[in-house]
Amino acid sequence: MTTIQPSELSILLIEPSDTQSKYIINQLKAQGINKITLAKSLTEAREILTRQHYDLIASAMYFDNGTALDLLKEIKHSERNQDSAFMLVSSECKRDNLEEYKQSGVVAILPKPFTSEHLHAAINNTIDLLTADEMELEYFDVHEIRVLLVDDSKLARNHIRRVLNNLGLLKVTEAVDGKEAINLLNENMYDLIVTDYNMPEVDGRELTRYVREQSQQSHLPILMVTSESNDTHLANIEQDGVNALCDKPFEPEFVKQILFRLLEH
Repeated sequence: MTTIQPSELSILLIEPSDTQSKYIINQLKAQGINKITLAKSLTEAREILTRQHYDLIASAMYFDNGTALDLLKEIKHSERNQDSAFMLVSSECKRDNLEEYKQSGVVAILPKPFTSEHLHAAINNTIDLLTADEMELEYFDVHEIRVLLVDDSKLARNHIRRVLNNLGLLKVTEAVDGKEAINLLNENMYDLIVTDYNMPEVDGRELTRYVREQSQQSHLPILMVTSESNDTHLANIEQDGVNALCDKPFEPEFVKQILFRLLEH
């Protein structure tokens, strides 16, 4: 594996505040990153992105003519920039306002103000996302592991699939919700389920109950990806038979550790 160095990363920073942009740029330079382009508005960022591809796009949340979410969705559907990692930098702390970003496959959400440790972790997540680092397993050929990926957000599925593919898990079947996943489980065999919690019709918890109580594949390890933060709620999810919980954003190195534990037990 050839590891990308922070100094090799190209970053587009979208920040309307002069004070904030200077602070963020200084923090990035302290991490060894110097390939930084600054845009003050969404309009300017869009114009820049028509001409150049970036490894990472770091953006504030609110602008005069929209939000970072508008741009994020455009980027994920853009042929030129869909593989760019996206990081939100915001003082927003309301869970509901951050939820859609988490569901859309951001590599990190940095608070304002953030620490050098916060930024270092986000940069490492970006490098992990951009780097193929196949797992070496004792009991499995990683290329032959059959994964059922369940999430109602296409953007989230794309992000999670990319992380799984980088780890060597190439046989990934997607389902848009728990109902479709149940149909697939009745017709196909899998080695691992990676599922979102919040989904319409049949959510991740109901899917887990079905697997454990009614499926012919009740032994399947289940990794649930959730942005829930209620400890009692998470405990109930685990009691239903989930083997591991992973927060959104879906962080490659943490996911790798979890998958080693699930598949090599």
